[in-house]
Amino acid sequence: MKVLLIAYDNDSHISYFPLGTGYIASALLSIGCEVEIYEQNIYHYTERELKEYLERHYFDAIGIGGCGGYYQYRKIKQIAEAVSNAKTEIFRREGRKPFFWMGGHLPSPDPEYFLRNFAGVDAVVIGEGEETCKEMLGVLQRGGDFRDVKGMAYLDENNQFVHNPGRPLIQDVDAIPYPAWDLFTMEHYVLYQNPNASRSDRSLSMLSGRGCPFHCNFCYRMDSGFRPRSIPGIINEIKELKERFRVNYIIFDDELLMSSVKRTKEIAQAFIDCNLGIKFWCQGRLNYASQDMEMLRMLKAAGCVFINYGIESMDNGALRRMRKNLTTDMIITGIENTRKAGISPGLNIIFGNLDEDRDVLKKDVEFLLKYDDGAQIRTIRPVTPYPGTELYDIAVERGLIKDTGDFYENKHTQQAVFQESDEMIPYE
Repeated sequence: MKVLLIAYDNDSHISYFPLGTGYIASALLSIGCEVEIYEQNIYHYTERELKEYLERHYFDAIGIGGCGGYYQYRKIKQIAEAVSNAKTEIFRREGRKPFFWMGGHLPSPDPEYFLRNFAGVDAVVIGEGEETCKEMLGVLQRGGDFRDVKGMAYLDENNQFVHNPGRPLIQDVDAIPYPAWDLFTMEHYVLYQNPNASRSDRSLSMLSGRGCPFHCNFCYRMDSGFRPRSIPGIINEIKELKERFRVNYIIFDDELLMSSVKRTKEIAQAFIDCNLGIKFWCQGRLNYASQDMEMLRMLKAAGCVFINYGIESMDNGALRRMRKNLTTDMIITGIENTRKAGISPGLNIIFGNLDEDRDVLKKDVEFLLKYDDGAQIRTIRPVTPYPGTELYDIAVERGLIKDTGDFYENKHTQQAVFQESDEMIPYE
């Protein structure tokens, strides 16, 4: 089968490597698909140009993935319309259009909404997509029944919504093939700039594991638990990136490299022993950074130049309601330890969670001004009740949001109404 995967334009000067698309591409190559990447993200093609491209080139199937967000929602909706409106070669020859599917965080919490409201979408792949996409396209090629494909949702011939059972997670994450780098314009992606990088650094993202053991109320979890990669597997991929693309700066793009003090030390020591000669940044946890200064010094020696922390609030009550498993004392100690180790901390703060008021916002601002070292531009962002999160369910229950469509289509109107009042969402 001939498959087109679309990397949508996010209006960046230098685009972040679309890691999820790379993994899906690699999975489809493994079953013999001919895969092409449409890099709208690099060349800023318009949706009209996409439509014209589809009318000149033949594809059996087209896929796109996206994370939750207002920009992403609107952009992918426009792309879906372009795909749906293209009178493709297969449409003219056989009277059918290419099979078009969506995946990722954007459609997974409410697949029926996207199937009914995005033009021409035939299926939604829910959660981890490699195995589902392979099986789904295999069934498509054979003309079989999608009802047996786990992790997939679609509308049947009677326009009835079908949500198949979920697919078990891939437990051996080391067995997942590397992203299909050869299909991408790698000389563009390696130029992405990162905290404490020099102009000559060449960077790329990769994963040290999949998942996260924590359950914050504003975070949408497509799966539970944490599945680590083996440390030799991580090191082998780094070596290949160095050899093939002269990458010397690794972006650990997974949700939590610092999954425990023990594992973090093991990774750092292995990097030191292998003398990898890289810089890297990763996602961290301040409860661990506050406990163990040696761990941070080892990360520094291993090449870590930046740790991105989810602080979210400098109020203990708000942190407890978010289920962050943090206290403000942990946050302050962890950030001070990180800076003492010579590593820049990423200070992520959101405002507007349950029962936060102006006094909380003032503490957030004071903390940010005191501890930000300028490695990245940092702001305090409004909390967003994304579909699939506990916060979204609370907002629906209290009548603040009606449903997924209301969230994405009317969000700005709703926010303007909220801003007219000084009241915060109460915690009950």
